[in-house]
Amino acid sequence: MTGSPPDGSASTGRFADYGRPRRVDGGLRARSTRGAIGLSWWSRRFLEVLESFALGTRLTRGRSYARAGQVLSLDVAPGVVTARVQGSRPGPYRVRIALEPFPAALWDRIEAELAAQAFFSARLLAGDLPAELEELCAGVGAPLFPAGVDELAQRCDCPDFAVPCKHLAAAFYLLAEAFDADPFELLHWRGRRRAELLDRLRALRAAAPAVAGGGPGPPSTRDDAPRVAPAVGAARALAALPPAPLDEAVDRFWVPPVPLPDRPPTLSTGPDLLLRQLGAPAPALGGPGLLERLRRAYREFGQARPEAGRAPASGSRPTPR
Repeated sequence: MTGSPPDGSASTGRFADYGRPRRVDGGLRARSTRGAIGLSWWSRRFLEVLESFALGTRLTRGRSYARAGQVLSLDVAPGVVTARVQGSRPGPYRVRIALEPFPAALWDRIEAELAAQAFFSARLLAGDLPAELEELCAGVGAPLFPAGVDELAQRCDCPDFAVPCKHLAAAFYLLAEAFDADPFELLHWRGRRRAELLDRLRALRAAAPAVAGGGPGPPSTRDDAPRVAPAVGAARALAALPPAPLDEAVDRFWVPPVPLPDRPPTLSTGPDLLLRQLGAPAPALGGPGLLERLRRAYREFGQARPEAGRAPASGSRPTPR
């Protein structure tokens, strides 16, 4: 796709007469049936960035395609998302959305920062992305989301020259919902798979006690040896202090050795925590579709009615059902 304004004004009339898209059986249908798409902070943030680029009515038409189930497949890999979207022609169009993945050295810095703070490690190991992750990544020069539309390489083999066309836009919206279903897909797109990231965090957290007392970690001459996370929190604050008898430190025994934040980080989790940890099952067992049905059931089970468990008022009779 090349050469037309982002809003597609130059090509709206030319390609508007291709007719309605062909009906699809078994396509990937957006869970949202009206209003905004995206439930989690990371999917909403992704779409806010996308929609802030003023890409015109193509996003609206793409949202309709996503809700109609016109996207046949969507695959996320490091640096690239590919999809097949059914339009009005017999064969589906091939869509490609590329975003530069983080290099290995930058991922080393990200992982060291994550492992150095138990809060991040706990949330990630539980299958969740804390909202503070965006700020942490930006602080090490690794912004999670594109800062400009030019950072995204978009391509579709449809005859519409607008970028994005409605097929690309449909893939964007389904991608946001894929981030809802599995937040690690966002990090996967940036170059790190779920299993690889969590294994690295476990290794770094396990190695952290070796330096928590202030002493150096075990020497290594291997260039690819895993980096040991530095001591953090109280261990870092106390590492350089000489030991003192308790009776000489009783006046400051209950004083925190490091400043406490004004607002503690949030630790709330949803009823589908276990599903986020396990990820989607194999296609033979139902794949993402089964995962989504289980997620709906978990959420319904977690929404207890206020009147549930409440004794009926005196003299009242239960309403027949």
